[in-house]
Amino acid sequence: MAYPVQVRNLRRQLSERFRPLIDMSDWGGRPDEEQAFLSRAVAALAVKLETSSSDEDAARAVIDCDTDRGIDAVAVEERGERQHVTLVQAKWSDKGEAGFSEADVSAVIRGLDYLLELEFHRFGSKIDRHAGKLDAALNSPSPKVTLALALVTGTDLHPNTRALLEEEIGKHNLDDDLVDYKIINLRDLHREILGEHAERKVDLDVQIHGVGRVTDPLLAYYGTVSTEEVAAWYSQHGRHLTARNIRDALDVSDVNEKIRTTLVKEPEHFWYLSNGITLICDRIRKHGKGAPTTGGNAGFRLEGASVINGAQTVSAVFRAVQQKPAKAAGGRLLVRIISLEDAPAEFGDRITVAANTQNPTEERDFRSRRPEQFDLRHDFALSLGLNYVIKRGVPDPSPADGCTMTEAALALAATHASPEFAARAKRDASVLWENRYYRPLFGSKPSAQRVWRCVQLLRLVRESLAQEQENLVGRLGSAAAHGDLLLTHVLFQTMNTEDIDAEGPDAAKSWGARFNAVADTVRRALRWMVVVVDGAYGRNSQLSTTVRTIERAELVARGLYERVLSGEEPPSDSESRVDQEPGGRGGQLTRAVWAIVDAGSIQDGTVLEFRPVTTPERRQLPRWIEEDPKRARAVWKNNKNKPLIWSVDGLAYAPSTLVRSMRREAMGNDQQVQGTRYWHVPGKGSLIDIAQEARETLNLAPDSAME
Repeated sequence: MAYPVQVRNLRRQLSERFRPLIDMSDWGGRPDEEQAFLSRAVAALAVKLETSSSDEDAARAVIDCDTDRGIDAVAVEERGERQHVTLVQAKWSDKGEAGFSEADVSAVIRGLDYLLELEFHRFGSKIDRHAGKLDAALNSPSPKVTLALALVTGTDLHPNTRALLEEEIGKHNLDDDLVDYKIINLRDLHREILGEHAERKVDLDVQIHGVGRVTDPLLAYYGTVSTEEVAAWYSQHGRHLTARNIRDALDVSDVNEKIRTTLVKEPEHFWYLSNGITLICDRIRKHGKGAPTTGGNAGFRLEGASVINGAQTVSAVFRAVQQKPAKAAGGRLLVRIISLEDAPAEFGDRITVAANTQNPTEERDFRSRRPEQFDLRHDFALSLGLNYVIKRGVPDPSPADGCTMTEAALALAATHASPEFAARAKRDASVLWENRYYRPLFGSKPSAQRVWRCVQLLRLVRESLAQEQENLVGRLGSAAAHGDLLLTHVLFQTMNTEDIDAEGPDAAKSWGARFNAVADTVRRALRWMVVVVDGAYGRNSQLSTTVRTIERAELVARGLYERVLSGEEPPSDSESRVDQEPGGRGGQLTRAVWAIVDAGSIQDGTVLEFRPVTTPERRQLPRWIEEDPKRARAVWKNNKNKPLIWSVDGLAYAPSTLVRSMRREAMGNDQQVQGTRYWHVPGKGSLIDIAQEARETLNLAPDSAME
């Protein structure tokens, strides 16, 4: 079935809104440029639908190109204390029949894998402007990734395709909820463009149990509604149901997950554990069964209704009922309905603001009132002369002056005897305030000395990993990005900690010596960690998933204890170092540029792109490049000494010389680098990759010449 009217309206709106904003310079008059633009515009609209982005930011989120690895747009957004990454795959169809095949699933999952491993060089250069945020988000505690499939079609995915997609996503989650997916179809896209011009009116039919009524000064009803009914509201109206809410539902957050879990596991307790929802409407009319008598059941029609408090609850209820309909549909929750029919002007806005500006109470807040936290604060002050901040809203102390209760909980979890604590904290740090984790961490009333030394160890591990990341890419770079808590656990379990509670100069001196050894131990443990993970789960396994999964974290920790204690040096890490060319033996290797020139792998005049490689480069170089895009381009000339003609000055450079010069200007960093990692031929890979193919073509041994 075709959808000509909806597709025509969508096409017109996409063109009007995104034509001036979406970069099409890389298309260069190639065939089907209009189709390519529309696909990119759909991706941008999907970003708008899933995030709070402006049209400009949504257009900037588009990374579609010949080497996009199935990912057409990326967006990073902080939702509460959780980083959320949206990855969009978009498909345009003039007939409203865009398909999504099993091959498309494989492509987008491969792109997801590359992103989770922080291998941004696998993508086109448009991702570089997002790499810093992606890096930080994917290395944050309990990130969330949503694959949004934006398809201009009115039909659902084929069952086989959906099954494959869910199977592949399941491999990334194990006992975690790192990745999920969402289908955005033609109806969703059409509603979104309509919403830019006119807010859709929502009329709700509501059945309330145990009705209560307020008549003065404004008419309002309150009572209980079923979760099945609330889910039906959201199924029919989606985000339009929360149009007046200050904070949209934004379907995925740590709060939503807790709401959903409660409803799925304990539907009979949901009424007691949920804060309920508040709706305002233009008018309330009697509708359906029952009369609006106090304590009875009654049906109402709400004209112009909107959920102004509890948007996350509504969204989570909908997801829970989708997940476990037989169980979750049996829950109940409180509802409050306020009619604005006789209200003063702008009173609805006052209700909305008031309902959304109360500070939510978290489990952490209850723990901050526990006696052991007050005792720790006093112990920090009297024993160490340091600050231990236990309440939210109080400024964090400087690193030299103390720590917060949250940092202490993370450090105690990382150093706990069981790696389960490190894995759970990496997955979602908020679980540390639950009894099953809080009591083992704080119930024994740890001394200020113990807590402070654990905090210092975690900080030193993180500092050491950050220094390692200066030169690391690939598997080691990913391990350095994600392995902080698990490696802190391993270091703590393999060092002498008998005097961790001891005071006095001798203990301080002893611990100072142990802390001085942390950097070298981290260097070795990090490399052994990759060896253990690859041996157990393969080189294509997700390191980010491994450190968040209890079973895997336990196995990896067991594999690391003995290796760290032995002091044995791990295998060479040249494959993951930016200051070495991979694959060498004893420092000998056929020069990459020589191999390329001898094989004729790149034609004179080919334009190359510069791509940041390390985490610091992703943070600092994209902005510098955007100031003058010519900085990221060079023209190839088949010369073994200086093959790159930089577009900025027209001069010839060796790859490493040029990269060092760029880093020096943009970052003030003059360290040695292997420049062939940084310069890419679009669609073919880096000079390193091309050189490897050239060597195979020439049948050159890897140690046939000095680098």
